[in-house]
Amino acid sequence: MSNKVILIVLDGLAYETAEQCMGFLQGLKAQGATTLYKLQCELPSKSRPLYETILTGVPPVLSGIVHNEVIRNSNQQSVFSLARQAGLITAAAAFHWFSELYNRSPYDPVRDRYTEDPRQLIQHGCFYHEDHYPDSYLYLDAESLRRRHNPDFLLIHPMNIDNAGHKAGVDSAHYRNTVRNSDGELSKYLPTWIDEGYQVLITADHGMNADKSHGGTLPEERDIPLFVIGERFSHQPDCAPMQTEICGSICELLGIRGHDKPVSNRLLIETLLIEREYMEAVG
Repeated sequence: MSNKVILIVLDGLAYETAEQCMGFLQGLKAQGATTLYKLQCELPSKSRPLYETILTGVPPVLSGIVHNEVIRNSNQQSVFSLARQAGLITAAAAFHWFSELYNRSPYDPVRDRYTEDPRQLIQHGCFYHEDHYPDSYLYLDAESLRRRHNPDFLLIHPMNIDNAGHKAGVDSAHYRNTVRNSDGELSKYLPTWIDEGYQVLITADHGMNADKSHGGTLPEERDIPLFVIGERFSHQPDCAPMQTEICGSICELLGIRGHDKPVSNRLLIETLLIEREYMEAVG
């Protein structure tokens, strides 16, 4: 089984839209190659706070990253810091806020847009700073990083879905078609990643509302998807993972031991086996 992990965070993707508009991923689901779970994002349902939650397992009110204008390095243990401590290779094709959280802050595009620095938590990076940066370019950036550096952990973070939601709202052709386009981009790369044995998680930071925004508690703002692909996942339909458990689950997939991050119960084969052994021992 492979320990290499790809995490794809589709910014602003509401669960219902993912369920209805991502035909390629739903086709994989129909063939048993992926499982789709509904998650509820932490609060506030804003981007930078939830990037931190996904990568650290810590809710915004505890991490201190409580709004998008908190411009500083994370002070929590993250997938990136734990991976580096374990001697693993890290890479990201993502919005520049990830660079500010886990590498250097504030972001300097001349210095940081293309990052090749073994001293950083994200060693190999291609960061962008415009919301309309095309998803098609972003996936090319990510695949180039993967082929050149063979990272153990690769983060991919496209922004076009969120950008479409802010322009047209969740119940719009523009938003839905942007989700369809992202699904089409994924269809160009996922078959290769699956063939090469990667464990893949596809999720969102938050959803989107009809007011062309997010940040509150409406279901369309908080309900987000989690698609999982790979033989290390249990694919149990009743798993019920939480957003705060993504970090710990990735650490387990990467083979990082000794971390204190919560792991989603029953999401991974290993945790399912541990649960079964425990039940047999006490029952």
